[in-house]
Amino acid sequence: MDPRSDAKVLSSWHVNADAWTRAVRDRRIESRKLVTDAAIVEAVLALHPATMLDIGCGEGWLVRTLGPHGIRGTGLDAVPALIEQATRAGGGDFHVATYEAIADGAFTTTVDVVVANFSLIGDDAVSRMLRRVPTLLAAGGALVIQTLHPMVACGDHPYVDGWRDGSWAGFSDDFTDPAPWYFRTLASWIALLGDCGMPRVRIAEPLHPTTHKPASLILVAEAG
Repeated sequence: MDPRSDAKVLSSWHVNADAWTRAVRDRRIESRKLVTDAAIVEAVLALHPATMLDIGCGEGWLVRTLGPHGIRGTGLDAVPALIEQATRAGGGDFHVATYEAIADGAFTTTVDVVVANFSLIGDDAVSRMLRRVPTLLAAGGALVIQTLHPMVACGDHPYVDGWRDGSWAGFSDDFTDPAPWYFRTLASWIALLGDCGMPRVRIAEPLHPTTHKPASLILVAEAG
């Protein structure tokens, strides 16, 4: 298997599904506690949706969190162990689906908001899936993405698109075999969304309360 590929991303998440579930439910991830969990919730609530599709939902926390706000949520993830955990916890409908399956039409119900919260890690699989998203949005609907902020995540590497090696730095020893990830510049994100039929894009940059640097990048995209 190519160590820098969409297949390797998925392989890593199969290995780390249980560790991820524990980390999320025990609130062990500092950036999520301080900034990014609230940021994605606020971004979705600002759109006042009645229905939501969470692509790459993991163990289902976002669907469960938004349910009490009157939002009927469905979660999709490629990792059966994560969907099993989400289903056990309840709060929404959860189904196993790879990005390739979504791109090929595995999910056809339209929703007010499609969310991808730190789940767009790969390259071609992500691009193909995003091209399907406009068909999943009801009239006036939007895609909400939260991802690593390119200017912060770039580090000392050149500011160009490309695969990067993954790391579980800051996580517990329960995590192994880190997934690679595909770096995109801000311009590339906006261009990709436009190419996928969502040219109207707004961005937000939630700040870390201590460093005062962006903790993430949020993109809200609407179909053209």
